[in-house]
Amino acid sequence: MSTTALQRPDTRPMMPGPAPVISTSRLTLRPHRLSDAPAIAESLSDFAVTRMLSRVPAPFDRQDALDWLMPVTSGTLPDWPLAITGQDDVHIGNVSIELRHGRWHLGYWLNRYYWRRGYMSEAVAAIIERFSRRMPETPIHSGVFADNPASLRLQEKLGFRMTGCGEIYCFARNTMVSHIETVLQPGMLQPRKVA
Repeated sequence: MSTTALQRPDTRPMMPGPAPVISTSRLTLRPHRLSDAPAIAESLSDFAVTRMLSRVPAPFDRQDALDWLMPVTSGTLPDWPLAITGQDDVHIGNVSIELRHGRWHLGYWLNRYYWRRGYMSEAVAAIIERFSRRMPETPIHSGVFADNPASLRLQEKLGFRMTGCGEIYCFARNTMVSHIETVLQPGMLQPRKVA
């Protein structure tokens, strides 16, 4: 028997490389820093934000932010968690593409005081466009809670399509919540319309 027959196929997913810094017309998406902890804690101490996130507890404080930032800033994860910042480099949110259970997942949140300005659409489109250049054949999975129609509209405008519904546990709400699963297939990113 040859050694070729004994080798297992490589089933590890391709990796996109280190997270980049991405500039848009109004935003900079950059790797997180430990010094972002106070701004993250301020944003995620707002239940209006955390109630739409599955894995964020409520209440959320500075130590929770540091606990999350330690592995994120270590450079050991394949994920792309990027801080959303304005021209003044103030942390106003997070957009990330992370590897979970062998699939790439999009996640995002924004400080409530920056809602309804188009920032999240701009940030999500920018990270997907850059990720897709590095990983052109890779679908990007995501999802939203059923009571978050604004987030679902954002995803649909960018080309995501619904793939199913179910329930997932929401730590902030301490209960199971209806969840709509979505996916963006390779090459389906819709260009963002500039207002």
